[in-house]
Amino acid sequence: MLKQISPLILVAAVTACSTPVDRRQANDTDQNYQDLAVAPQLVIPSGLKQPTYSKEFDIPEVGAKVDTTLVGNRLDIRPPLQVLPMAEGTRVEEGSDNIKIVVESIDNEIDLKQEIFDVLKEYFASKSISLISENFEKGTLETDWISSEQVIESSLWGSDKVYQLKQRYLYTVDVRPHGRSGNLTIDLVEHEESYDGDLQDILLSGEDKRRYTIDRLNDSVSYISIERAKALKAKRLKQSLGIDVNLIAEAEEQAYWLADAKFKRTWDRLRIVLPEMGFEIVDMDSNKGLLYINITDDSGFWSSLWSDKELPIEAGSYRLELKDGVDDKTEIHLLNAENAPLSNEVVTAVYEGFAELMQEDRKTR
Repeated sequence: MLKQISPLILVAAVTACSTPVDRRQANDTDQNYQDLAVAPQLVIPSGLKQPTYSKEFDIPEVGAKVDTTLVGNRLDIRPPLQVLPMAEGTRVEEGSDNIKIVVESIDNEIDLKQEIFDVLKEYFASKSISLISENFEKGTLETDWISSEQVIESSLWGSDKVYQLKQRYLYTVDVRPHGRSGNLTIDLVEHEESYDGDLQDILLSGEDKRRYTIDRLNDSVSYISIERAKALKAKRLKQSLGIDVNLIAEAEEQAYWLADAKFKRTWDRLRIVLPEMGFEIVDMDSNKGLLYINITDDSGFWSSLWSDKELPIEAGSYRLELKDGVDDKTEIHLLNAENAPLSNEVVTAVYEGFAELMQEDRKTR
């Protein structure tokens, strides 16, 4: 059956019909150029001065560790691949046997190992790559065959001749006990190449395996980079949203404020809001949930909020104490310098302006 094909594709098929094996070799290697001898120096007749030869283009001596058999068809002329740690919080760590991508946590509220596993599984799904095995405890993900095909010879009257590359990889995720950083490594476990249905006898060198794993590693980290960028943007958006704060002033109980957010988000929000209220943060201890603040009576915030009224709180040193509340909420207690609670009247008077700033959405990029 005659196949329809455009002239452009026909030209491409004629000019680019080379296999992956061909592209790693220099042209005209069958001419045994490696056996060519270096031309001897000029023979200078007796009585004439020997000319000065430039050493600029001298070929250096081959090192002791160089494989001198890598000549002709055995020499791989492709440039080396570079590991690209493009994702936020990643860097390269090269060892003697493999290449590791060090992955650091970008959000303390998210389990790093679970994040890497989830993103890798999303990556496999996006590439239609199936898994043979998955072991979260051991931190391993083993892929099924990953196949790629390239048409080498296109025929107008019959089937095309296709070069097929099939590989399987083992991903290993190792997160340190503290959970703030870990390693991602990839190993090539199986490799097959076939041309027009015939299996090729390919013996991969260590450099070949390194090239393939780097290529797969870069593709994986590129996907992680996209997902982490989305996560960081979502986190910034979440942090920019206001936090609802309620006044808890029950009879015969000490009044306090209840923020509708977890401790960490409430803490970060207070570090922004307190200076806007005219509270100077002089010290802080997140382990104890304490913010040490100073209040002056010349604050623009107080004058704009109460005009000529008497300030609801005297100038001096105070503390804000944060405690974990029920349902992922946070209690905020206003204390004096001696760590004693302020009166319910003062806590209630300050609440209105405080809650307004806490609930205000902030702009984010």
